[in-house]
Amino acid sequence: MAATAPALEQDDAAVVFPRRRRRQLGVYGLLVPAAILMGVALGYPLVRQFVISFQEYGLRQQFGQPAEWVGLQNYTELLTDPYVWTVIGRSIAFCLVNAAVTMLVGVAFAVLMSRIGRASRITLQVALLLAWGTPVLASMTVWQWLFDSQYGVVNYVLANLFGLDDMAGHSWIIQPLSFYFVATVIVVWMSVPFVAFSVYAGLLQVPEETMEAAQLDGASSRQRFWNITLPMIRPVLSIVLLLQVIWDFKVFTQIYVLQRAGAPTRETNLLGTLIYSYASEFSMAGALATIMLVITLALTGFYIRQMLKEDEL
Repeated sequence: MAATAPALEQDDAAVVFPRRRRRQLGVYGLLVPAAILMGVALGYPLVRQFVISFQEYGLRQQFGQPAEWVGLQNYTELLTDPYVWTVIGRSIAFCLVNAAVTMLVGVAFAVLMSRIGRASRITLQVALLLAWGTPVLASMTVWQWLFDSQYGVVNYVLANLFGLDDMAGHSWIIQPLSFYFVATVIVVWMSVPFVAFSVYAGLLQVPEETMEAAQLDGASSRQRFWNITLPMIRPVLSIVLLLQVIWDFKVFTQIYVLQRAGAPTRETNLLGTLIYSYASEFSMAGALATIMLVITLALTGFYIRQMLKEDEL
């Protein structure tokens, strides 16, 4: 009997391992339909964009004329244009500033929601949801009215309540600096709800017992926040910031609508609107979109490496 025990254990292990392997294959099999859909919906456009970027592809090719292969000519033309580099630098700066401001305001709202009463919290959450759920174009209509040079509420308040007479009739979108200030206000206003709700969900996972123990040990509220709360919600902050950088780098609608309202296009272009300006030159647009994708991957790759280094420490 003792001699047969190891044999029985080996047979049980032989049964368990194939069963576990089949279960893992079943789990991966459930991902196949989603992977196929993503490959068709995202993979084909990316491949098509990449191929077109090496061709001379315009409106004539849309009507059947064969596309001419030009190799790196489109990339060379773009990357030797000083204006393109100006727009790239402007887009990166706009992205980083908006992501930083959005994170600061969003985290502040999340902390506020975790400390106020139920009625006030629900009111704030409803307000954030309304800001988040309003269609972009509808929001832009309201914001254009608020900053309108003749009938805008902002100019009226600054001129009549704060005594800044120079602000009467002031145009916010003519000068690039004030244009980007307005664009930043709009982009941050639309992005803060996502950050606030995500971070608030992370704050709810911080154990109350840990906070009470730190309080009993004499830690102040500021020390508890910086030394306990922030490290515990760091994974949430990292993912939210990464998504925010990606979204702010490819912002388009807000900039385009403000430009159509009378802003100087060349001085206010970001990469999204510059790509759109190549509407009739698909090859140049494809090359610039590929450059934008590479920059996005570089920014996110650098950020992910920094996160991994911090985790190793």
